[in-house]
Amino acid sequence: MFTFTPLQGAQSESSASQSLLELDGGVKVLIDVGWDEIFDAAKLKELEKQVPTLSIILLTHPTIAHLGAYAHCCKHFPQFSRIPVYATLPVISLGRTLVQDLYTSTPLASTVIPPSALSEASYSYSQSLSASQNPNILLQPPTLEEIASYFSNIHPLKYSQPHQPIPSPNSAPLNGLTVTAYNAGHTLGGTIWHIQHGLESIVYAVDWNQARENVLAGAAWLGGAGAGGAEVIEQLRKPTALICSSRGGERLALPGGRAKRDELLLDMIKSATSKGGTVLIPTDSSARVLELAYLLEHAWRKEADDDESPLRSSKLYLASKNIGATMRYTRSMLEWMDDAIIREFEANTGVLKNQGDSDQKHGLGPFNFKHLRLLERRGQIDRVMNETDNLGRSVGKVILASDTSLEWGFSKDVLKKIADDSRNLVILTERLAPPQDLANPGLARTLWSWWEERKSGVTLEPTKSGENLEQVNTGGRMVEIKDVRRTPLEGNDLSVYQHWLANQRQLQTTQSGGATSLESSADIVDDASSDSSSDSEDSDTEQQGKALNISATMGQANRKKIGLSDEDLGINILLRKKGVYDFDVRGKKGREKMFPMAIRRKRADEFGELIRPEDFLRAEERDEVDGRDLRQQSNKYDTKDTLGKKRKWDDVVTPNDGRLPNGANKRQQLGEGQRDSPELADMPRGPEDDASDEEPEEEITSPSRVIFSTETLSINVRLAFVDFAGLHDKRSLQMLIPLIQPRKLILVSGMKEETLALASDCRKLLAALIGAEDTAIDVYTPEIGATVDASVDTNAWAVKLTDALVKQLKWQNVKGLSIATITARLEVAHHDSPDAKSEGSNKKQKLLKGEAEETSTHEAADMADVEVPTLDVLPSNMVSATRSVAQPLQVGDLRLADLRKIMQASGHTAEFRGEGTLLIDGSVIVRKSGTGRIEVESIGLATGLMPQGGTFYAVKNKIYEGLAVVK
Repeated sequence: MFTFTPLQGAQSESSASQSLLELDGGVKVLIDVGWDEIFDAAKLKELEKQVPTLSIILLTHPTIAHLGAYAHCCKHFPQFSRIPVYATLPVISLGRTLVQDLYTSTPLASTVIPPSALSEASYSYSQSLSASQNPNILLQPPTLEEIASYFSNIHPLKYSQPHQPIPSPNSAPLNGLTVTAYNAGHTLGGTIWHIQHGLESIVYAVDWNQARENVLAGAAWLGGAGAGGAEVIEQLRKPTALICSSRGGERLALPGGRAKRDELLLDMIKSATSKGGTVLIPTDSSARVLELAYLLEHAWRKEADDDESPLRSSKLYLASKNIGATMRYTRSMLEWMDDAIIREFEANTGVLKNQGDSDQKHGLGPFNFKHLRLLERRGQIDRVMNETDNLGRSVGKVILASDTSLEWGFSKDVLKKIADDSRNLVILTERLAPPQDLANPGLARTLWSWWEERKSGVTLEPTKSGENLEQVNTGGRMVEIKDVRRTPLEGNDLSVYQHWLANQRQLQTTQSGGATSLESSADIVDDASSDSSSDSEDSDTEQQGKALNISATMGQANRKKIGLSDEDLGINILLRKKGVYDFDVRGKKGREKMFPMAIRRKRADEFGELIRPEDFLRAEERDEVDGRDLRQQSNKYDTKDTLGKKRKWDDVVTPNDGRLPNGANKRQQLGEGQRDSPELADMPRGPEDDASDEEPEEEITSPSRVIFSTETLSINVRLAFVDFAGLHDKRSLQMLIPLIQPRKLILVSGMKEETLALASDCRKLLAALIGAEDTAIDVYTPEIGATVDASVDTNAWAVKLTDALVKQLKWQNVKGLSIATITARLEVAHHDSPDAKSEGSNKKQKLLKGEAEETSTHEAADMADVEVPTLDVLPSNMVSATRSVAQPLQVGDLRLADLRKIMQASGHTAEFRGEGTLLIDGSVIVRKSGTGRIEVESIGLATGLMPQGGTFYAVKNKIYEGLAVVK
């Protein structure tokens, strides 16, 4: 049995992706924990219901659409962090930096608590405020250390490595479930998942790209880039079900391929920078930004010495809050990239060995930037935008900025500064769906709609090659930009938040049976509840009730954050408040008369004491976004640790101290000559690094709310579009799906129109392949929340071989498998055979004497009702009759690409002529039909100069050598 349910991203304008696969035996696999730029927690409600029964989680791409909600679920969903998660190493590393960038860039990622939940938690709130009024109280976001720990718990996998995962504690047995990751292109570490469970073979492929790019190799359908195969690899061929994304199903590839795409982008940039304009390219901060950064850096290297090139006098920047860590991880994962990147790195390594440590090292590594400068602070962007030349004229600039939606990254800040100049250019790199909310369409979707309408006029600029660059004039059109700001809670809102938090802790404690995910100090036992059994008789009723409502429901580490009063803290004030050394115990009872002591509890499970994963990280997995190695940090619960506390005025941070004011939530104060990221240390300092006039960005860690404000902006920039999404197009889908030959096809992750159109095309293609009607092909297009039963009717029987038959089998190895032919007689045997009786006697010896007779009686009754089919040796009178019927079998699958290499190695000429046709020596043609049948045709020259008797027989011999003959 196999059912599929899309939780997000099916016939929807949202790019978020969440899919639930339920296999036989109650095994549930969640693939992707995606979100979109709206960050609506209501879209995660269905996922929250499935958490207690999930077995494993698989992640496909390091993008917001595929793992944006992962940290939110780990922080706020009970038991979610206990579910095993599997992904490739690049998805883990780049996903970590992406989510950290997200939470430090926008308060909306924390999500707003719904007013209905606040009304249920606080009666005073429901009476004082109507349902239409929303205080916009935010959930506590995960800290950077928590995000790092969440991603360090993900199990890394390599490509083409079959793995049998470990299920979650509440999951049903996996019964041999095997998952294998294959390259999907599109992003570094992007994954096509192959899931094998019993007779079900499922291929999950969303957002893949078959085309080879500058940094990324193509998807592994045909064996990857450079494989030269014309057939889908065996592991991904003919699956029970293929789950494929329909996004891009109506898109046609640009004529000229990757080279034409890159040339078009550079021509757009040269056109704007030659006029002194600024080019803004909104992009993500972890995935597609690598392709753009590599292309532009190498373009600047190539034309830096060309006096006529506009790029020589232009500046190149990459702006994102955590881009330094992203590039550090990228440089350590070159083996996941295209072979050309590896060759470039090896060639540059050889140059370094010959030249030694010279100034040329800046231009040698594929991602060791010489011209691309990284910006990680808003103050740097302000200084870059105000930069001019010696004559006071604006300098041409190209800025890659996060994010694509223009909602939460630095791209919106840059757009505000360049919006009033028509010389400036905004290049959109991805097609966007229509807005989900017509009242608030979003900035990027608004610009995309202007590009599609082209109402304000189109400018065509000729290039050196004679082609025209199409750019749309915005003409001063007005657009509303929404700004969000976080402020601390005060007054009644703080009280409402405290009540809501207490209710949530009580609910989660009940569900999880102990520690909750909301507690930041789970390793410390609250003294208000640890000794309740010993002093319950002396405790005051009022104090006991208060302890139940406050102390037992709120973690100690969060009391200071939510603003509890001294009266609520009680005697714990001696530990929780600085400068308090005395407490009046007169008239007190029970624990209020004893000095408080926080008992540190060692967390353990049935296997023993839990370990800290950060103590065992490899060098490339260490998280140093806060300036220090996690393994060198002291315990976060140690009271002597100053991490997380405010720095005093006289406490100077030295450049190599590695200590951060207010933990990792604030940027490190820079000393003279110090750079934000270690990767920037080798680059010469520029005006963007002068932080003398920059105010530190204040980070609010206490309970807070979000305040929305809107401003109207006049847009005069020009718009252009170059497709850098790196997704499959219509031609790729129509070519590969018939080659994959799935029994069931499920289309998700796309808008309704393109999903239905692609489904119609696939039905026709698959029907033509097998010669059936369109209605005979199962192509599903489920909506969000709709369950599809994609099981395939199969009949399988288990038979038992007798010992005499097993001794006669002749096994042969075929590609790692042992194969043997059987000619036997089918019989029906009962369990009361001698073997069963001897097994039963052995069991009875282990039982108690009083239970042995009763148990053996029930076993005998059950065995008599069950019949097992058995294969036995043929009688002697039937052997001669069946010998003439049995024929040798050729087992295996021959690929024409492999046959071509074999024939060329044997001295023959072999080349492909058309699809699926191999011409050898100009006289023999080898074809492979859709059913896998090999056809060999010759022009009649069966005998020739070849010693083997001619090309025809030589080809047939090589074909037979590639197959195993089983007799």
